[in-house]
Amino acid sequence: MNEAAYWILRCQHRVFTVPGDWPFPFGTAADFGLPGSGLVVGEIGGRSCRALDVADWPAIAGGEPVSLRALHGLAGMEVFAFAGRATQLLDWQANHRHCGSCGTPTARLGGEFAMSCPACGLVVYPRLSPAVMVLVRDGERLLLARSPHFKAGVYSALAGFVEPGETLEQCAAREVREEVGVDIAELRYFSSQPWPFPNSLMIAFFADYAGGKIVPQPGEIEDAAWFAPDALPALPDPVSIARRLIDAALAG
Repeated sequence: MNEAAYWILRCQHRVFTVPGDWPFPFGTAADFGLPGSGLVVGEIGGRSCRALDVADWPAIAGGEPVSLRALHGLAGMEVFAFAGRATQLLDWQANHRHCGSCGTPTARLGGEFAMSCPACGLVVYPRLSPAVMVLVRDGERLLLARSPHFKAGVYSALAGFVEPGETLEQCAAREVREEVGVDIAELRYFSSQPWPFPNSLMIAFFADYAGGKIVPQPGEIEDAAWFAPDALPALPDPVSIARRLIDAALAG
């Protein structure tokens, strides 16, 4: 409680920011009237960083609550990624206060991110949900699709969660076939990105078109089409790996 630290404070799906090199308040819990010691989530600039869910924002001059997505534009990818890690750990801690097997209240294990049940011994670690993203190419043309959940006019690469017993390669082929009805070949890894909405790990690939007619999956895909590089629709925000995947395709 007496250790000075950076604080990632969350309330109603927003985080609290202040002016400075790192947009999080620095001080002790008592300095800001915080109700607990928080969850240690790492270090920023060699100083401890803690995360805490709060009911009200502290009274700090220049302080402002912002959405997690807005942090990218405000302070860059490093800050966005760090805050994303913190919010995922807060979710994990809040969602596992009781054992999922016997219902007993759990306790944090020291030295690692783990919630332990004192009654039955169940140990729960932070959950990650791997999702595959695929940008299908046919020469210079890119296959982009639109979910009904996207912002108006935005198209992106295809994506879906990995199912139990499935490899990343199998997931990529299945998701593309299910969502737009085409086959792919020559799957090539691009990059990955933690995506804290709420706990995904996005694994992105390029793939070549191998046949089939585009048939959007009802309820999942609002529209899908081939796009030439000089006639692209609105694209995802730069914070997402989807945008980096598309930009890389256009660059090379």
